[in-house]
Amino acid sequence: MTMLLSQEQELLKDSAVAFLAQEAPVAQQRRLRDDKVEQGFDTQLWLQMVEMGWPVAVLPESHDGLAAGYLGMGAVFEAIGRNLSAQPLLSQAVIAPELLIRAGSAAQQTQWLPLLASGQARLALALDEKAGQHLAARLSTVAEQTGTGWCLSGEKAFVMDGVGANGLVVLAASGEGAPGLWLVPADAQGVSIKPMSMIDSRNMAHVQFDKVELSADMALVARPAAQVLDEVLDRARACLAAESLGLMREVFDRTVSYLKERVQFDVQIGSFQALQHRAARLYVELELLESCVLAAFEAIDSGLEAKVPELVSAAKAKASDLCEKLCNEAIQLHGGIGVTDELDIGLFFKRARVLQRLLGDGGYHRNRFAQLKGF
Repeated sequence: MTMLLSQEQELLKDSAVAFLAQEAPVAQQRRLRDDKVEQGFDTQLWLQMVEMGWPVAVLPESHDGLAAGYLGMGAVFEAIGRNLSAQPLLSQAVIAPELLIRAGSAAQQTQWLPLLASGQARLALALDEKAGQHLAARLSTVAEQTGTGWCLSGEKAFVMDGVGANGLVVLAASGEGAPGLWLVPADAQGVSIKPMSMIDSRNMAHVQFDKVELSADMALVARPAAQVLDEVLDRARACLAAESLGLMREVFDRTVSYLKERVQFDVQIGSFQALQHRAARLYVELELLESCVLAAFEAIDSGLEAKVPELVSAAKAKASDLCEKLCNEAIQLHGGIGVTDELDIGLFFKRARVLQRLLGDGGYHRNRFAQLKGF
């Protein structure tokens, strides 16, 4: 990312680029896949990231954070995308702490924020229930009031970093109709967590709640759930767009290098004008995406909350669409070898397919953008 960074953000970016290239390159993702590591990441590597302060990078100083801003965090996610580095950073450094700070009680913050910052515990957001239905209008997961508290029943799918999590922040409907957020211990009676098989070999879980007993102190009620989710998810979506940008820049660079090296008919195929035009169009699309991502982060860091939703949706829609277009083109430009497991392009392709759909695909965010603009 080329927007002017502060000294702290530059340090964060430089440390992330160097660390991930050396300690968490694409080869490590291939190893995690081949070894079928259930939690999808290396625990020791994650603890190294914790020691570098990444889980508290965007948190305010009032919560013992580094206050590096989302522009700095975006540079980290771009480096993650370039290296396909598997880690629970989005759920532990963005989603979970932002939810606690914005909606959690003082007791919940005191209990969980230090654990998240030190890597001693992990929280996962149990949000969606079916594939292709991000933030469905009707929730089948329900928290019903009983004589002694509440009872939670239902299922959640595609719970990011849910395998091995110590707690779950669950979005559930209630008797009053308005959805609420509940912080449920993963080992509570009635909670069942099973890993989901994903094409990118990352940590996704299917969670079932069978009459889980809830108490009042498990609710996140400082602010309305819908408002809090919008704010937190937009920050997570911007980070996913940055990861997508990094991934696609790496795919583009590898593809251009291949065009310069591959020889057919005694000439480099990169000298064919038709292929040059295809590559040039992809480069322009990448530059447009970078502008969208930077605009979203700038709005977040500047406190322009009224502009954040539309700018984030524009960035996420562009990233989702370009993930499909650019990765498909990369496969085509590589030819037959592009669909084999011999090259790493296939690993990028699979991660891109998941990034397209996480927290809303292109169609979802184009529709959201149109609604925000009054259409």
